[in-house]
Amino acid sequence: MIDCIFCKINSGEIPKEFVYEDEDVAVFDDIHPIKSTHLLIVPKKHIKDFYELNDEKLEVKLNKTIKKMIKEKNLEDKGFKVFLNGGGAQIVDHLHIHLTGPWAKGS
Repeated sequence: MIDCIFCKINSGEIPKEFVYEDEDVAVFDDIHPIKSTHLLIVPKKHIKDFYELNDEKLEVKLNKTIKKMIKEKNLEDKGFKVFLNGGGAQIVDHLHIHLTGPWAKGS
């Protein structure tokens, strides 16, 4: 996708430090964090929206990456939120999952 900022980050066209990266997924800090941990988990393949995700292997990889980041950021018992926006509610039209924390119980 030519005008997609996440595709440009994934290709190296826009420099970004990755928290984690493999052949399918990149993880980096959100530029407008709402918590001390606010990561974006982004597939390298351009997928506009969650609703368009139809790759079961990628779904499993995203799930495993989320769990890996929760563990690496020591959020298991500190409270975390995992969310994504879709259907036009996202700012960037490239599937991405937010991991935020720590969150106090009841937040």
